[in-house]
Amino acid sequence: MLRVLTIVFRCVWAFAIIAIAVGFGAAWGWHKHGLVAAIALGFVGLAVSWPFAYSPTAFFQLLLEMLAGMV
Repeated sequence: MLRVLTIVFRCVWAFAIIAIAVGFGAAWGWHKHGLVAAIALGFVGLAVSWPFAYSPTAFFQLLLEMLAGMV
């Protein structure tokens, strides 16, 4: 049962991270430069989010490093 929950969590995590990154990239591109930039930055969001979708630990480590650098 724990293995199934882990698999479900990883799938939901991957979908959420990739969707947020692609959406953010597309919105930023659309706001700044239009349709072509929205498509391009959507792909950039997809490429950048791929490692973090694979490993939630890496995402949280990077987040903590960024937050520690701000203080």
